[in-house]
Amino acid sequence: MKILAIETSCDETAIAILECAGDEKHTEFTVLGNALISQIDIHKEYGGVFPALAKREHAKNLVPILEAALEEAELLHEDTQAMSEDMRAKISEILAREPGLSEAFLDFISECEPPAIDAIAVTAGPGLEPALWVGINFARALALAWDKPLIAVNHMEGHIMAALAKETRSNLVISEVKMPVLALLISGGHTELVLMKKWLEYELVGQTLDDAVGEAFDKVARMLGMPYPGGPEISRLAEAVREVKPPPAAEGGLTSLTQFRLPRPMINDATCNFSFSGLKTAVLTLLKKGPYLNEQEKQHMAHEFENAVTEVLWKKTSRALEQTQAQTLVIGGGVSSNTHIRRTFTHSVDTMCPHVSLRIPSASLSTDNAIMIALAGFYHAQQKDFVIDITANGNLPLA
Repeated sequence: MKILAIETSCDETAIAILECAGDEKHTEFTVLGNALISQIDIHKEYGGVFPALAKREHAKNLVPILEAALEEAELLHEDTQAMSEDMRAKISEILAREPGLSEAFLDFISECEPPAIDAIAVTAGPGLEPALWVGINFARALALAWDKPLIAVNHMEGHIMAALAKETRSNLVISEVKMPVLALLISGGHTELVLMKKWLEYELVGQTLDDAVGEAFDKVARMLGMPYPGGPEISRLAEAVREVKPPPAAEGGLTSLTQFRLPRPMINDATCNFSFSGLKTAVLTLLKKGPYLNEQEKQHMAHEFENAVTEVLWKKTSRALEQTQAQTLVIGGGVSSNTHIRRTFTHSVDTMCPHVSLRIPSASLSTDNAIMIALAGFYHAQQKDFVIDITANGNLPLA
């Protein structure tokens, strides 16, 4: 089965085409084509993603990256296609929200054969609704023009599948997944623990009561005068401290070597819920008390903040592992690329939960991409979970 997947939930425009073969016990995925355009440089001046601008960029980028993905997959075959006026009118209506996209879409579709794909998967949410709508309407137009079934994918489900996938020399493999699976999903908009007892069936175990962890990283970075996105900058400063004196192999590592000491919100709370708003406020309070921080002090503040976040994430996750008796632990979402979080979880699982299989995505699959949407789309296709229409939902829950 060949699946074409589209991802436009935030500030990456991505399309991938995967060849998928297997079942829930063992599936191999070959990436035939993969094209992605990041908007990070465009949004930096706003200190975050500006939804109207993201929407405009997606509309501008989708046709070029579709062409690039099809060409890489060797599925792009030029040939003039006759299209009825009724079909043109329906496609124009679907894409009416995006100025210029209808014309570019019709020009491209009219000049190439329908590719040999079996289904089209697209992110339906969560994310920025204006951005989601661009990808959804583009997928609807493709499905109509090429007469292909549609699959609606939850973005966070894609992150789970990306973490479960093991990369080999030539493909991706999802195999030998021991149930139940506990997923820690950490990103700019999400911090939650989700349990999967059966494929595509989810139960919410814990979630943030306020800020998501990625949001907290970005806000603290902004307080320290660092550019967006803040997570990698915080990590860079914190690692500079660890290079001077490596942290012990304990939960979270060493407390900052300076006067900075931050709380670990809800760490002893009996639930599996999180809270990061107070941690962010504690940083702001410390900054207001003292003079302007020099570079070394910024490093120690970043170090203490990252330690606090990591300790809370592990403590809550370890509690959830105990409560759910999960056999597999997945860490997914953009913050899963954080070096210290990956290092801490790897060591902690090895020493404290040796019976648990830890799955963390590669760096290339940690951030938003269309490959992960295709992975999830395949399992929905296996269950014949096709849809006639899709509505964008910025707060689409997984469980």
